[in-house]
Amino acid sequence: MMHTFPRKEKLKSKKVFEDLFMDGKNISEFPIKLIYRNTNFKDGASIKVGVVAPKKKFRHAVDRNRIKRLLREAYRLNKALIFNNIEGNFAFLFLYLGKRQPTFDELDIAMKQLLAAFLKKESHESNN
Repeated sequence: MMHTFPRKEKLKSKKVFEDLFMDGKNISEFPIKLIYRNTNFKDGASIKVGVVAPKKKFRHAVDRNRIKRLLREAYRLNKALIFNNIEGNFAFLFLYLGKRQPTFDELDIAMKQLLAAFLKKESHESNN
């Protein structure tokens, strides 16, 4: 599978963002929290992803942008874990919870654990 993150996989809909915060399920693997929700997209994408870095903890936009770039990259490299193993369409929102600027390795490890936890939780729920 290609390690790409095309435009149609980016979460942009304000309504979907609001739905995620209202009734999305979440999993945390410090320093990342995943909020996700089963949903359908009109453009046929199976997963759409958004990333968030808190303005409260990171005042400077350059710091938030770096965190978001690292989160997107960690997701992009590990998304094959999910695409090959789930049924259904999901909206994902990755929130950065740490108080300091992360390294890529920290985020990469946390992302792998988070995606594994998501698969475990979802496969368990779909079997019930």
